[in-house]
Amino acid sequence: MEGCCGGLSEAEDAIKEVQKICDEMKSHAEDKAGRKFDVFIAKSYKTQVVAGRNYFVKVHVGGDEYIHLRVYKKLPCYGATLELTDIQTSKAHHDPIEYF
Repeated sequence: MEGCCGGLSEAEDAIKEVQKICDEMKSHAEDKAGRKFDVFIAKSYKTQVVAGRNYFVKVHVGGDEYIHLRVYKKLPCYGATLELTDIQTSKAHHDPIEYF
């Protein structure tokens, strides 16, 4: 379900589209985190409608460790390209996805 403009949606289990976004952002996340991730599985996500869409994704990166990604997807009229805009490391499975 869509959130109102500017608000975050409710968390949902990750779908194929969200995993595809994570796959495209993996190398960028590794660069920002300064390390490689053996595992990179999207678990859940929230979205924010802006001039495009922000995806806030909880990603399992191995063991008990998770990271949160913020990925901006431009509107289709601007190419629908993806940009990793922020990352939070050292997260756990129980940490809620919040705006960052």
